[in-house]
Amino acid sequence: MTERRRLLSTADGTSAAAFGPVEWSLMLATAMMWGSSFVLIAVGLETLHPTVITLGRVALGALAISLIPRARRPVDREDYPGLALIGLVWIAIPFLLFPIAQQWVDSSIAGLINGSMPIWAGTIAAILLRRRPGPLQAAGLVVGFIGVTVITVQSVRVGGQSLFGVVLLVLAAMCYGLAVNLTVPLVQKYGSLAVIVRAQAAALIALIPIGLWGVQYSTATWGGFAAIAFLGVLSSGFALVFMGELARRTGATRASVTIYIVPVVSVILGAALRDERITVLTLFGGGLVLLGAWSTSRAERARGEVNPPTAPRTTQ
Repeated sequence: MTERRRLLSTADGTSAAAFGPVEWSLMLATAMMWGSSFVLIAVGLETLHPTVITLGRVALGALAISLIPRARRPVDREDYPGLALIGLVWIAIPFLLFPIAQQWVDSSIAGLINGSMPIWAGTIAAILLRRRPGPLQAAGLVVGFIGVTVITVQSVRVGGQSLFGVVLLVLAAMCYGLAVNLTVPLVQKYGSLAVIVRAQAAALIALIPIGLWGVQYSTATWGGFAAIAFLGVLSSGFALVFMGELARRTGATRASVTIYIVPVVSVILGAALRDERITVLTLFGGGLVLLGAWSTSRAERARGEVNPPTAPRTTQ
């Protein structure tokens, strides 16, 4: 019984149990790789155009994952549009927005704003699964939004950050929240490797023209190449696969708990390696974002749902 799956759809995770060793390992490894990506982007921007960084990291990520045999597992043609959409909203668009924004915004601020992703993931999951947010989730959405607002105002008025750059970062976080939802039913069907490598291929096709255009504004340096290499193989390659697998197991909202750790990593590395200044108010706003995101992820237990759903998991 094959029914057409809507392009904008998500699904529950295969398990409603608490995180075990595998889930914690996937989460921590992904958070470390993504948390370091903001500093690596800042290093790359010293000599490379943002579009070159994005094209290079996606190309290397796709290459690294394609070398794994299971990534070449066949997929149905009817799922190509969904894979292409994931490639755009999870890879091409946000991967391009982050280096553009970080021309005017510190890597630590970028990491803090990226911490709002679970809020968007929870909101979109509630819409696609047609479930009204529980009281704890609703409170988390409000608290998280306040936190993003505090960071934005503080960054622009006091920290000298660009409002345009901050807006781009919020938009990128929203893209991530949508993408992780769209990914769940497909990784449950094909596995994370097969889904991610095809999404990377779609993103690469979209990015080639603008990436080649940016070459003329770039200077080849070993530091820039090293930054792209780490970004490609780790942040754009294995981190996406790990996150996809975590989403398959736990669902989009619970998988997004990974992002709680990302701002911590980015702030520590930004201060240690880039001498970036973090104000108390910025940290307060970041704390609100993380508190709101944590509250959002705890909503299913707040509704009193003990057993996982027994109905088909994809939205028809």
